[in-house]
Amino acid sequence: MSTSQAAQRSDAQRNRERILEVALTELSRCADVPLSTIARKAGVGQATFYRNFPNREALVLEVHRQEVRQLVDSAAELLRTREPDQALREWMDGLARYATAKAGLADALRQATAAAGSPAKPGYPLLVAAVELLLEANREAGTIRPGVTADDFVLAIAGIWQLDPQGDWRPRAARLFDLVMRGLRTGAPGRT
Repeated sequence: MSTSQAAQRSDAQRNRERILEVALTELSRCADVPLSTIARKAGVGQATFYRNFPNREALVLEVHRQEVRQLVDSAAELLRTREPDQALREWMDGLARYATAKAGLADALRQATAAAGSPAKPGYPLLVAAVELLLEANREAGTIRPGVTADDFVLAIAGIWQLDPQGDWRPRAARLFDLVMRGLRTGAPGRT
């Protein structure tokens, strides 16, 4: 690959990343934001925009996929750098940030999944897999009670979807997650 081809590829990647960054912000504000507004704010032309995302559905699903992927990838990274129970608790904070961002994207995501014929909860199996990874590490370390499943965990933290993303949600999420962690630790066999 020539230097000019590498530079073009690098520019194309930066354009795509800028589009996704602007799209997350703008779609969180308004599900019906014109795609031309996203392109303009990202500093790209219409042709560049449509070369990356041929329609609204493709853009919204990619924004959502990227957000889910970052959250899912963070589970393994946290387990490499933290004790399992600390990794789980810190991951919950990331989940709250994801949930509040997704709240703004909810309308856009519903429209996109309906139009694209996609599942109503794209990315959900990946999130459950990340939860299971974190729970398994905690089970092995003896830091949570035996028998807790990913479904149990998701139901226990479901309150985050009720938080107002426009309000002061961080302290409420922290309180909820601290309560969940206390419940998970009750009856834990101890570190193994």
